[in-house]
Amino acid sequence: QVQLVESGGGSVQPGGSLRLSCAVSGNTYGSTCLGWFRQAQGKEREGVASIRTLGGASPYYTDSVKGRFTISRDSAKNTVYLQLNSLAPEDTAMYYCAARKGRFASCTSLNFNDYDYWGQGTQVTVSS
Repeated sequence: QVQLVESGGGSVQPGGSLRLSCAVSGNTYGSTCLGWFRQAQGKEREGVASIRTLGGASPYYTDSVKGRFTISRDSAKNTVYLQLNSLAPEDTAMYYCAARKGRFASCTSLNFNDYDYWGQGTQVTVSS
């Protein structure tokens, strides 16, 4: 089992920034892919970014956030971050951290069906 706790959400104006954190605990050795997802009201859950937790990080992003969001990890703290820059109203959503069960050489899936463990989410609201 893996437990995930997100934090760092909030309300910002367009163009603003936030840094989301995901604290990971439990059987972290058995999960080598972590991802960030988001779900806006009335819409499907969307994969945002993913990262390997062992070896090279190899971050992977959905096209809509490339150049604006950055996923990173701090292995010593068992924490994964999502830096959100140049935020726009369409980025408003609940953001979730998720982990895949198993060890993978590549972590490029942003399909929420591939992820087994989920945090409770943190809300990001972008409005003027």
